[in-house]
Amino acid sequence: MTNCEYWIWLQRTLGFAAKIDDLINYYGSAKTLYEAGSYNWRISGLFSASQINKLSKYSPSESGKIMKACSENHWDIITPDDSEYPPLLREICNFPAVLYVDGNSRLLSDRMFISMVGTRKASAYGVNAARLLAAELSKTGLTVVSGAALGIDSASHMGAVNSGFKTVAVLGCGFGTGYLRENEALRREIARNGALITEYPPFYEAARHTFPTRNRIISGMSLGTVVIEAGERSGSLITARLAAEQNRDVFAVPGDVFSSSFTGANKLIHDGAKPIFTAADVAEEYAGIYPDKIKLEGADIPLSRLMPKSDIFVLDGINTPVQEKDKKKKTEKENKPEQEKFDEQGIKALPDDLSANAKAVYGAIDGETEFDDAVRASGLPAFKVMTAVTELEMRELIEVLPGRKYKKLI
Repeated sequence: MTNCEYWIWLQRTLGFAAKIDDLINYYGSAKTLYEAGSYNWRISGLFSASQINKLSKYSPSESGKIMKACSENHWDIITPDDSEYPPLLREICNFPAVLYVDGNSRLLSDRMFISMVGTRKASAYGVNAARLLAAELSKTGLTVVSGAALGIDSASHMGAVNSGFKTVAVLGCGFGTGYLRENEALRREIARNGALITEYPPFYEAARHTFPTRNRIISGMSLGTVVIEAGERSGSLITARLAAEQNRDVFAVPGDVFSSSFTGANKLIHDGAKPIFTAADVAEEYAGIYPDKIKLEGADIPLSRLMPKSDIFVLDGINTPVQEKDKKKKTEKENKPEQEKFDEQGIKALPDDLSANAKAVYGAIDGETEFDDAVRASGLPAFKVMTAVTELEMRELIEVLPGRKYKKLI
């Protein structure tokens, strides 16, 4: 049997988020732990009777089904024995025995991660702060980590991807489930430009308890955690608390003191979190430790100066960038039945709020068009084409075909 099978066995028997650091420090590896046997487990004093019963119930050989599913779907499995395992994550007491990866596993071996979290029901202020800050932090050499949820998580990932940088999403479910289908296009984009990771085995469904458990990975693999927008009971405050317990830095973007949406983030600042106004406020904390990796040039520009007034956008229900409109006009429009628009040739017109890049890429698609052809025809950089493709797919304007090909749906 391989070492991987023993780690999967350990995770299956003791459960997710089990405190296994003392066990591994004592035995040296999951394989050695298994081979020690039940008598040794009892006299070691490290296990409860219930844990010993679970350890005896299963065999590492039963891990084969999980490994086969990963092999068939081209998902990587990494364990604490592997060089790709996030080094900071290995330091926490309840580090995951197994991580499943869709994307670039080698990316995870770095230490230069910064997590960004916040509410799913984000305001335009929070979305734009997350998007801009993620882009600027990426430019300094840090890699953004978040949870691929709606709202702040998605804005953070998109800020990195839109700027041509990699990002990592930590999921609260296994690969191959139907969770949050409206964010599927974004997850695929992240896998192509970074990595999706989870400690849950393939096809493990999301549940209320899986997300707080997942949050320790987001904070644990990162140098620090930035909270963008969080109410008094926001789940992102759990990540901030875990970060503090893991001896990680905690940052927060100040928000409206009259809005309950920012109560949690503002309280973090009151309790000692560092307030963030520029990317440098975060990156400078690590420039002395990693002088060859952190770039502070230009990072001290306030976020307010980085936001062109014409570029303000919010995320609608399917996480699509749209122009922010006057509230009165928006209300009037919502009260009127939607009418389809057609161009002069009688062809259904594209949505008015579609970005210029998405329109350019849409125009470059003719029949089944390959990615490289779309890049050439649109005249846009590859990373902007990837972002535009995500937007078009989210709006159900194109279909993504095997082999990175695209075709129009309207």
